[in-house]
Amino acid sequence: MEQINIFFPMIALVALTFAVLLVIPYVRFKAGFQGRLPRDAFKYGESPNVPPDVSLPNRNLMNLLEMPVLFYVACITLYVTKNVDGNALFLAWLYFGLRLCHSVVHITYNKVFHRFLVFAASNVVLALIWARLFRDLVK
Repeated sequence: MEQINIFFPMIALVALTFAVLLVIPYVRFKAGFQGRLPRDAFKYGESPNVPPDVSLPNRNLMNLLEMPVLFYVACITLYVTKNVDGNALFLAWLYFGLRLCHSVVHITYNKVFHRFLVFAASNVVLALIWARLFRDLVK
C-alpha cells in the first residue's frame, strides 16, 4: 500500500472546505443585492439581522474547521508511522464522503435529523480511525 494515498481524502476534504468558503460570499452578495441584508450586517461579524439561509454556509465552514482537524492529524500520523493500509484508506474516504453529505444537507435543505445522522456517522468513523491508529501504535 502506498502510504501517500492517505493524502488524497485529506486533499478532497480541503477542497470541500474551500468550496464552502466560496459559497459564503455568493449567498451574502446575493442576499445583499436582493435587499435582504442591511449594509453593516457583517461589520462586527454576523449580526442577528442575517437571514438563516445566509448564515448556513458560514456555519458549515466552521463545522469543517472543527472535528476534521482530528482527521487531518490522524491521517498525517498514519503516514508518518507507515500505518496506512487499505482499511485506513477506506475509513478516510468514508469520513470524507460523510462530511461531504453533511455539507450538502446543511447548505441545501438543512433537515436537522438528516444532518445529525451524517454528522454522527462521520464522528463514529473518525473514532474508528483513531482506534485503529492507537492499536497500530501500541503493537
